[in-house]
Amino acid sequence: VQLQASGGGLVQAGGSLRLSCAASGSTFSNYVMGWLRQAPGKEREFVATISRSGGSTAYADSVKGRFTISRDNAKNTVYLQMNSLNAVDTAVYYCVASRWNSAPKASEYEYWGQGTQVTVSS
Repeated sequence: VQLQASGGGLVQAGGSLRLSCAASGSTFSNYVMGWLRQAPGKEREFVATISRSGGSTAYADSVKGRFTISRDNAKNTVYLQMNSLNAVDTAVYYCVASRWNSAPKASEYEYWGQGTQVTVSS
């Protein structure tokens, strides 16, 4: 599967952004989807994941209540709605997919998109 993320940009603290990730090349609904992020000088970290049907989601504690992951299997797209953004959310966000893991850790996603930069100004 190929993944193309978009929607990043510069936003003021307290603002919102919605990231999108369009998948192609394979049956989208076969994949658990997720978002990871990596800030400068920091390790890559898990942000959110969504099950194949979209019926189950999980979030990092740092984004719980502010971010929402969703998917539209008819459009082969996964989204990350990010609200109440703050400076610590500044990072490159990666759309990721797993074909074989139902609850993959950050390192277990087999497919990665190119990343989209999110910068939050304080």
